[in-house]
This record gives sequence, structure tokens and C-alpha cells, in this order.
Amino acid sequence: MFSKIIAGEYFLANYYNKDLYKVLNLTYKATKEEIKSAYRKLVMTCHPDVSSDENNTKKFQEIKEAYDILIDDNARKKYDILHGYFREKLEEELKKSQKKQKDAEYIKKAKEKANTSEPFSKAMNEALDSLFKTKTKKNSQDYKKPVNGSDINVDITVTFNEAVNGTNRKVNILHTQPCPNCEGRKFINGNQCPMCKGLGTISAQKSLNVKIPKDVKQGSKVRVRKEGNKGLYGGKDGDLYLIINIEKNPYFETDGLDIICTLPITPYEAVLGAEVTIPAPGGNASVKIPPMTSSGQKLKLSGLGLTNKSKTKTGDMIIKVLIKLPDKLNGNEIELYKKLSEISNSDIRKDMKNAK
Repeated sequence: MFSKIIAGEYFLANYYNKDLYKVLNLTYKATKEEIKSAYRKLVMTCHPDVSSDENNTKKFQEIKEAYDILIDDNARKKYDILHGYFREKLEEELKKSQKKQKDAEYIKKAKEKANTSEPFSKAMNEALDSLFKTKTKKNSQDYKKPVNGSDINVDITVTFNEAVNGTNRKVNILHTQPCPNCEGRKFINGNQCPMCKGLGTISAQKSLNVKIPKDVKQGSKVRVRKEGNKGLYGGKDGDLYLIINIEKNPYFETDGLDIICTLPITPYEAVLGAEVTIPAPGGNASVKIPPMTSSGQKLKLSGLGLTNKSKTKTGDMIIKVLIKLPDKLNGNEIELYKKLSEISNSDIRKDMKNAK
């Protein structure tokens, strides 16, 4: 009876009598991707969440045990040794190595025969060297296909003024980068890397000073190149995307490239007219309120809206007038309103009476 073997997780010696590859409908030549794919397909048919059948529950347990061992490099190697698969794999590698040696001998002889003119001989040797190096690289166990880093999305909230005029923000992000201990290889001397636990990457926090351009809209994305997750084996780094959320503002909102401004004015400004100053992109703007302006009336300030990315079009600022009483009135103001009510003979609700 074999003792327990440690390989990421424990597995018992009775696996010696089980064909774990057969449980997953695979052969001992299966790659990791094939193992993962087979496991996912089988789990969908017999997972306890899918079926409560007792036989399926038992089958799921066998599939899970087989997957846990075969997906772990150390456990799989020991299992293959117990079953003689490892020897077959070594024999296949030996055949590949012998073929590689024959190729090298062929190239050497071809070089010796390339004894015509000097330029042709040099070109032939370079071509043969290139062919040999390419083939060696593809067959090398150390060769890893470049893996591009993934992008990172971060939500960021700005005020309306910051969205219109632009700002700078300090952003803290958590990204992944190749493990400095195993350099992304996951294993060191055949053992799982103790620093990254076999992941090949570690998480790291980074603080960035980011520029938010002016005229950003709700939900738009600001791209910061190469500040996403790091690529592996020479792959490209991902990008960082800041997703803009604009704080609600009681006076300003956007509609496409237009800025909609709700402008409160007093009753006497509405009657007499006025000139008021309001905030606008790049500074302040002056708005002329014509006499006898009604609440809800709209005014337009051309060219004071947002500008599109290509800088080919700029929107307008649309002013929506709102007649509003002050929060508090002094005694003199109240007396004036009383006098106004006494001398006024206007009936502003006559149309409403006739609309019965």
C-alpha cells in the first residue's frame, strides 16, 4: 500500500488502480487545455446542482478527483510514474530528440556541400541557421507563447465643472504583474513557486496621477496606455480605462454637446429684465434677461457647450429660466408686494377660466 503523496493536495494510493485519464475520456497525451475542457463538459452533466441522482453525485466526485490530480503538474507526474505513462512520454521525447539530432546533422552536411560561390554559400548558411534556430525554439520546453495583459476598468467620479474644464486625479489601482521569483514560469526546479503559489503572477498596488481631459461625458472612458495588467513572456501590457461618472448638479446637465443650465431669477428681474453672470466653460458668461421673461423660457448662448473629440463641433449653452422667490423677505419687500397686489388689475388666470 502506497503512502500519501503530497502534490498541491493529498491523493491516496488507491488511484494506482484507477485510470484517471479514462474518467475524463482522455489519453495520457492530453494537454492542460484538453483536461480543462473535458472537465467542464463532464461537470455540466453530473454536477449536484444539475442532477440529484446519487450515481451522478458519485460520478462527479470521481471526475473532480481525477481533474485535481491531472491539472497539477507534480501530482500528474507522480501518477504517470505509477502507471508507466511517464516512461512512454520520455520515450516520445527521446524520439523527438533523436529526430532533432538528425536534423542538425543534415544541416551540418548541407553547409559543407554549400561550397559554390562565396555569397551563395554565406546566404545558404544563414538560411540553414535560421531554420535550425526557429525549429529549436518551437521545440524547446522553455518557449512560452507571449500573453498580452488584460485591461483594467476603474470608475471615477468628477464634478460637473471638472468634467467640462478637465482636471487631474490621483488613482490607486490593483494590477497583476509577472512573479519576480519565478518570472512568470509558475515553477522553480520542478516545484510550485512559493511566492505566487503557481499562478505565475502577483497582485501589486500602484498610484497614478491621471489627467482627465475637458468635455468628458457621463459614462465615457479615458484611456491610459500600458497601465493595465502586465503581459507575460514578452506580451503587451494592458491599458487602464477610467469610466467617468459625473456628480449630479442642480443647475447644470448635458444633452449631447449642449450644456443645459437652469437659471433662477427673481420676480423683479423677470419683469424689468437684467444682466446676470453665470459659470461657463473656460470662465464666466453674461446672460441678458429680457423684460417680461416667463418661467421656463429658454435662451441660448452659442458656442459655449462641449467640444467633440475631433474638435470639429461645439455645442451651445441652453438657459432655462426659473422664476424663484428668495428664501426670506424683509418687511419692506412684503409691503411692496402687498401694494403691488392692491394696484394690479391683471388677471393672469383668465385663459384657465375659459378653458372649462
